[in-house]
Amino acid sequence: MLAKTKIITKAESKKIIDGLNKIAKEIAAGKFKFKTELEDIHMNIESTLAKIIGDTAGKLHTARSRNDQVVTDFKLWIRDAFACLDINLKKLQLVLINKAEKHADTIMPGMTHMQSAQPITFGHHLMAYFEMFKRDRSRIKDACARLNECPLGSAALAGTSFPIDRNFIAKELKFIVPTANSLDSVSDRDFVMEYLSAVALCAIHLSRLAEEIIIWSTDQFGFIKLSDAFTTGSSIMPQKRNPDAAELIRAKTGRIIGNLNSVLIMMKGLPLAYAKDMQEDKEPVFDTHDTVILSTATMAAMLADIQVDKQKMHQAATFGFSTATDLADWLVKSLKISFRKAHKISGKIVKLAENKGCTLTELDLPSMQSIEPKITDAIYEILTVESSVKSKTSFGGTAPQNVKAAIKSAKKTALAF
Repeated sequence: MLAKTKIITKAESKKIIDGLNKIAKEIAAGKFKFKTELEDIHMNIESTLAKIIGDTAGKLHTARSRNDQVVTDFKLWIRDAFACLDINLKKLQLVLINKAEKHADTIMPGMTHMQSAQPITFGHHLMAYFEMFKRDRSRIKDACARLNECPLGSAALAGTSFPIDRNFIAKELKFIVPTANSLDSVSDRDFVMEYLSAVALCAIHLSRLAEEIIIWSTDQFGFIKLSDAFTTGSSIMPQKRNPDAAELIRAKTGRIIGNLNSVLIMMKGLPLAYAKDMQEDKEPVFDTHDTVILSTATMAAMLADIQVDKQKMHQAATFGFSTATDLADWLVKSLKISFRKAHKISGKIVKLAENKGCTLTELDLPSMQSIEPKITDAIYEILTVESSVKSKTSFGGTAPQNVKAAIKSAKKTALAF
């Protein structure tokens, strides 16, 4: 750009670029010698460049500052970090789709308050996480749109008197446009906080899924089994396999949230423009990136690895009078009574079954009719968990046909991003 605008000559530009390329190779090979007596990486590079190309190196810093250079570099880095995370989330989504497709009609208990609520399918449950990670990918897309404004050329804070071409710079670095205000450009770290915030939300989703994997793998549930690749044995209890991978994903969420909090607090009291405090934004971001990339990759591999016990899931779905809502719905549709009244009748029937120590399907018709005389034996057709699941055909519901349609749509969505 400096050569294009004739601020320096083309020969000087070539000399500088060739020298920088040589230094870049030395750094990549681990051969570059950093000197602590020089102030920072910028001075180290400029000093070495001077040894390679002479006084022309002094023109490298024309029309810019470390302030606009650092924020530009950091935007480029975070843009790449977002792209890397998006790839991992896409892989995770595809694993969820594949597993959900195999279990579109596998019945399990749906829960609220960790209590058995209504029967659902395992495929439907997995696709709930697909939706969470879809929102995470959507946030990445949104954040990148705001991030893609180029700060280079803002100089220290006030812009520059040199006749630079900031649109050219933006295009060269694959930004959409240059930033509009030089003061905001060098002091903006919104993109850092948006990255950390987006990752924190993603980590929460990972943690929720990890928690369910931990619960499902307990002896008390027994819904799934994890292989030795994602579990470890107890040091003194040979029968135990501990879900360490899932527990570590759950634990690392706190670390990621802490990194977000660290940068939010660091930024909250800073006046314009640049302050050295902003140097503290790098470590939390780099740590967050390494952590979320490891966590997403591990989760995808662990999900692909799990073995599902359909029988235990089905059995658990029959506990807790999980089709009581179906009973209430039948009363509304068949007897034309209000849902509130039907809810009370269903509650009484559940209580009666509870006292008799039987399920709703095992409760005899005369017992039901003692509470609501108009009930017929047609009620038994809707009280099984299979009937309950199949009936939930509203858009977004758990019926296997819905789950299969959602999976078909999800395949297109995941690949389209």
